[in-house]
Amino acid sequence: MSHDGVRPSATRRAAAFLLAGALTVSALSACSSDEKENRPLAGQDIAPAGRALVADGGTLRWAVDAVPATLNTFQADADAATSRVAGAVLPSLFRLDARGRPQPNPAYLESAKVVDTEPRQVVLYRLDQQAVWSDGREIGAADFAAQWRALSGKDSAYWTARNAGYDRIAKIERGHDDLEVKVTFARPYADWKSLFTPLYPKEVMGTPDAFNDGARSKLKVTAGPFALKKVDREDGKVTLVRSTRWWGSPAKLDKIVLRAVPRDERLDALAENKVDLAEVDPDDAERIAAAHGTKTTAASQAAAGAEREKAEKAEKAEKAAKKEKEEKDKKKDEKKGDEDAAEAAARRKALRRYVVRSSLEPAYTQLALNGSEGPLADERVRRAVARALDRTKLAELVLKPLGLPAVPVGSHLALAGQPAYEDNSGALGGQDTKGARALLADAGWILGGPVEKQAKDKKDKKGKDEDGDEAGEKDTAGSKGEKSEDDDGTYIVGEDDKPGEAEGAGDHGGDGRSEERAARSADGKQYLGEPGAARHGGAPGAYAPMGTAAPARAADTVMAKDGKALSLRFVLPSGPGSASLRAVGDRIARMLRKVGIRTTITKVPDDSYFKDHIASGEYDLALYSWPATAFPATDARPVYAKPVPGADGELKVEQNYTRVGTDRIDQLFDEALVTLDAGKERELMRKADSRIWAGAASIPLYQRPQLTAARPRLVNVGAFGFRTPVYEDMGYQERTPSSASTSSVPSATSS
Repeated sequence: MSHDGVRPSATRRAAAFLLAGALTVSALSACSSDEKENRPLAGQDIAPAGRALVADGGTLRWAVDAVPATLNTFQADADAATSRVAGAVLPSLFRLDARGRPQPNPAYLESAKVVDTEPRQVVLYRLDQQAVWSDGREIGAADFAAQWRALSGKDSAYWTARNAGYDRIAKIERGHDDLEVKVTFARPYADWKSLFTPLYPKEVMGTPDAFNDGARSKLKVTAGPFALKKVDREDGKVTLVRSTRWWGSPAKLDKIVLRAVPRDERLDALAENKVDLAEVDPDDAERIAAAHGTKTTAASQAAAGAEREKAEKAEKAEKAAKKEKEEKDKKKDEKKGDEDAAEAAARRKALRRYVVRSSLEPAYTQLALNGSEGPLADERVRRAVARALDRTKLAELVLKPLGLPAVPVGSHLALAGQPAYEDNSGALGGQDTKGARALLADAGWILGGPVEKQAKDKKDKKGKDEDGDEAGEKDTAGSKGEKSEDDDGTYIVGEDDKPGEAEGAGDHGGDGRSEERAARSADGKQYLGEPGAARHGGAPGAYAPMGTAAPARAADTVMAKDGKALSLRFVLPSGPGSASLRAVGDRIARMLRKVGIRTTITKVPDDSYFKDHIASGEYDLALYSWPATAFPATDARPVYAKPVPGADGELKVEQNYTRVGTDRIDQLFDEALVTLDAGKERELMRKADSRIWAGAASIPLYQRPQLTAARPRLVNVGAFGFRTPVYEDMGYQERTPSSASTSSVPSATSS
């Protein structure tokens, strides 16, 4: 997951991408006139070129997060690199177009359609007569049947991560000839186009041993424009070579080498000429743009830099102090300065070999609210949190500095441009401070109400308090440090930084700390708000002679109930590449402060973010991303399904990490899944989306930026947007006299 969105595993979703807004439109119907208004906010940026303009040969070295643990996309530990390999070497019966719609892949299909609905749904696939596996065997019904049996869920010996759709198939048989495959469904299935992409040979799917272990590190039989040559885990590379048995348009490249390069090492790998193509984070994109003499990839580098600098300020402080100490010696400082200057110049020169291609990724970042316990178990509090947010400002924070459309996402189930997209955020309402406070008041939270004095935590040497909780995870009512940071990366966002500070203003003022005003009255209770704000009955608020101006901080008084301040645990990832996400988290915390909600922000390592916090429910607020899908009825259902107790009494949440759902939402998904009317299916999904919005457990914020550093002469590859990559068309542009004189990029690079 780049960490402007950290995201959950996508193995159980038919993701359009895999691993940080959408257009607000009027109500959509099935008619084409409305669909014309629903366009992707940003097109793909891949330097498109006709095949005649692409040179034959060359190697593309493509950065991935890691060498895939498995080459079987249907296993739980499959990742983005797994999908990338499968896309290049295995059949994909359907590919997504620029609007995220599934289209038949002509390399494998002559046609695919529903030919019967009564008494059962029947889909007939007509295969391309040249479609064969790399061993010469024709692709046919035996392969379809083996994949169905492996993924149907009927045989527990197969270690499958998902079986959606395959569990609805009754039988698979040969059609009129070997080119036809007839699939009969036991139950209607609207998303039948999601099946058999990718399609594995029967040699992989035929037995549990072959499925579980045989395809983890090798694929002896393939059927794509490329074939798998080697998976080298020690050297961190996967090598794909042009297939000699491919019947379609020949691959332009000789080789594609997927090289494992962690996100925080991408810029070094580019500068050191180790890769030709790499997804990069906004900071790295800015550095590449700066090497070309521009301020940023598009707009203002200063605006983006200021926000990220603020988010990184605390963690950089220690490094800055250490560096200052090391540079005290003048001679060493001068020598080091000369070396650094020379190194920086060389680095800038090296980075000028690349350009940044940008679009919007088919994924969105959301604010998740854990509704299983605590204040957020009350829907009114969740809705108040949502009404406190200015989603447009959050989208602008991330996307505007990159020159990308900064429009909030209006749907949980589709993105702008996809046929099912409709902005249903109106079911929850927009930013409304007064409305948010009214919802909190209705839930019993009093503005500036009494707060019982909290005992000071006593931590042991392991950083645990007396109750065994993690250090820093504490109630802070009455504490003096408004934004105090502990050794574990926890800091508190309380009332306000300084009197009258507007939301979104610069840093937190001075050293980043300010005093939280607290007052005691004769009744011995503590009150949050201005000094002297003791309550003696009546409406909450400071009492003063008529005409006296309200204190500047009165609007930021914390809500309280039953002697406790309204404080939420906000968990964020701490790893490299997460700066934008943390900046968004900081801005959200300030927005919540305006309605009286305090947040305790805890930064945790990326590798434990989902396992130890999101999946286990150890959070109140969190930011992570979900991929878009062409099949929301299938893929999004486990994300929003109502949690139910399992046989062992434990709550079964599937992928619904917010733990909020309703029977009606489940019913709408179920109805959408069985209708074969595409228009009706979209309408059911829009109704479900409206109800998901109303539940206020997940708040879509913005579509994630997709930034890819590429050699200028690389074509048909880059920021793909919704569209499925076409691997056989990727390559280096043919040299022309003009390009040869202006470009120093070689036509091919060696691995």
